[in-house]
Amino acid sequence: MREPSLLAVVKIAQLFGVILDELINLEGKVPTEVKVEDKTIAEKLRLIEQLEEEDKQALYRIIDTMLTKSKFKDFFQKNMLD
Repeated sequence: MREPSLLAVVKIAQLFGVILDELINLEGKVPTEVKVEDKTIAEKLRLIEQLEEEDKQALYRIIDTMLTKSKFKDFFQKNMLD
């Protein structure tokens, strides 16, 4: 069985928002999810940067679509009132 590198362990701890000691002393309990809603914007951006490139691009496309939709909605609401 291959042991993870220290760098891999550090990245796992960062991903789950725990310190190394908490990660090492989980007593067999592995976190199942990252609660991103509790993170600051800077932490969320750091987590996004850790994604694989394909996943990052998919997320960026979703964000772009939502921003475009919001701009169109604002534009049409403003022009419908005039």
